[in-house]
Amino acid sequence: MNNIVTVQEAVTAFAPWLEPTAAELDAIEAEMPVILADVDLLDAHIVTLDRTPTELDVRRLRRARRRALAARVAHINHTVSETLPGGAA
Repeated sequence: MNNIVTVQEAVTAFAPWLEPTAAELDAIEAEMPVILADVDLLDAHIVTLDRTPTELDVRRLRRARRRALAARVAHINHTVSETLPGGAA
């Protein structure tokens, strides 16, 4: 006969002390424009999955790519300026 044993890691996986820290929440907040731009890009790609992209779809994809790239560049420039001494980038 086998005993049923709970796995401690699975039981405590949702313990309140495992919540994100303030620093982790701040990092997520700082990356939110990048996340939202990537979601818009994914939406544009999803629209074109089951059909041939129209000219409007192509423009939407291009704009979404530019927004995603601009959001990434802005995020990287912001984090680099925070880490370098004197704010020099």
